[in-house]
Amino acid sequence: MSNEAKVALVTGASKGIGRGIAYGLASAGWDVAINYNRDQAGAEATAAKVEESGQRSWILQADAGFGDQVTSMFDKLRADAGRLDLLVNNAGVQTFASLLDLDEEDFDRTIRTNLKGCFLCSQQAARMMKEQGAGGAIINIGSGANKQPFPSLVDYCASKGGIENLTKVCAVELGPLSIRVNCVAPGAIEIERTKLEAGDYAGTWGPITPMRRVGQAKDVAAVVVFLASDAAEFTTGQTVYVDGGLWTAAQWPYSSDD
Repeated sequence: MSNEAKVALVTGASKGIGRGIAYGLASAGWDVAINYNRDQAGAEATAAKVEESGQRSWILQADAGFGDQVTSMFDKLRADAGRLDLLVNNAGVQTFASLLDLDEEDFDRTIRTNLKGCFLCSQQAARMMKEQGAGGAIINIGSGANKQPFPSLVDYCASKGGIENLTKVCAVELGPLSIRVNCVAPGAIEIERTKLEAGDYAGTWGPITPMRRVGQAKDVAAVVVFLASDAAEFTTGQTVYVDGGLWTAAQWPYSSDD
């Protein structure tokens, strides 16, 4: 294991896209701090895979939507890893409910986790990177919901649209500190959660995606690794859609009657 590797923190890395990003970063030579909220076993499995790549890992429990927990997480990161070069804001939740049926507490939970969590972690990461004086990168995980209105995903769309503009303002403010902030917006990605959304997820989304397949977590991870690298040192404030062309396609699977 290398003690000279850069350190990344990935929130919500116990499963799904977050886990895939952790794997991708480890394969590219990053040491990875793995945040989870409830799934400790999943976080431990992610950490084991990171260490199989020859990189160091740390497991950090926190609900990204609460400031006291985020502060404690970053304090532990300082103590354990000693530095931070990359934050990936991946933690997120969804509520499937129409505007007329959505509960206030579910709206609050989604905005708190997805948008407020992104803010809280970015603020702490930027402070830490400023102290180090060596710049860094923050990558926010968005969605097609950054710009597409999905019926029955009212709070999710609101949170992801907010993340896109939060990315831009953070990029403007943190640029003078050599901290780059970008957003990666996945399309139809086949992971544990999305497989439960449709009986045949790949069969539903693959045919309407111009690349004629659904994405995998590794597709998202590859773009995160690039944006975190020196090859992207002059790229900031951008949103990169990793969607096989889905969100620019003429076909759209939803109608106002769905």
